[in-house]
Amino acid sequence: MKKLGKRYASVLDKVEKKKLYDVDEAIKLAKETSTVKFDASVEVAMNLNLDTKKAEQQLRGAIVLPNGTGKTKKVLVVAKGEKARLAKEAGADYVGDTDILEKIEKENFFDFDVIVATPDMMASLGKLGKILGPKGLMPNPKTGTVTMDVVSAVNDIKKGRVEYRTDSYGNVHANIGKVSFDDEKIKENLEAFVNVILKLKPATVKGVYVKNISISTTMGPGIKIDSKCFDK
Repeated sequence: MKKLGKRYASVLDKVEKKKLYDVDEAIKLAKETSTVKFDASVEVAMNLNLDTKKAEQQLRGAIVLPNGTGKTKKVLVVAKGEKARLAKEAGADYVGDTDILEKIEKENFFDFDVIVATPDMMASLGKLGKILGPKGLMPNPKTGTVTMDVVSAVNDIKKGRVEYRTDSYGNVHANIGKVSFDDEKIKENLEAFVNVILKLKPATVKGVYVKNISISTTMGPGIKIDSKCFDK
């Protein structure tokens, strides 16, 4: 840990805490300040002027990034009959109905990252809410994981769909790639994500909407980006 601390301190000096970088500078600096030996993830975090106590100011959804995230997610589809068959053909890693739910409950089966379910299976899934909810695995129509179109859902997740949800402080964040990505690919993913959040600005928000935008790598320092870079 001491060695990691020294390495982190050495790169921290490269980042000016009060400076607002442009997008290209920020991406380059994020890569330079990645201190881990593996292919680190790149994340974006936005702090928004939202009162999340108001339902209309709670943002939640999903976006398929143009260049994916660099990570392939395992998908479980909970469906019956024809929808189950289509899900298998689409490349779902696991498909089942009450049998797979029983396996989750009794065998602590969690070898998947995302659950997609058809609406008719939600009553059964709801019984596992106390297990799935805390792990962030409960399907939701807002993120496209409760749907009859299981083929599109599986395809989108495999292509690099990321979910977002504001926390109680108005923060929203997402994985936008890997350090090994070309700068331009990270930039395209970043702009795609930020533009979606900008378009979702609630009509009831007064004043400045975006307080802060920053990117960072796994265990790397945060690098602030000038929000004006995304003005159109």
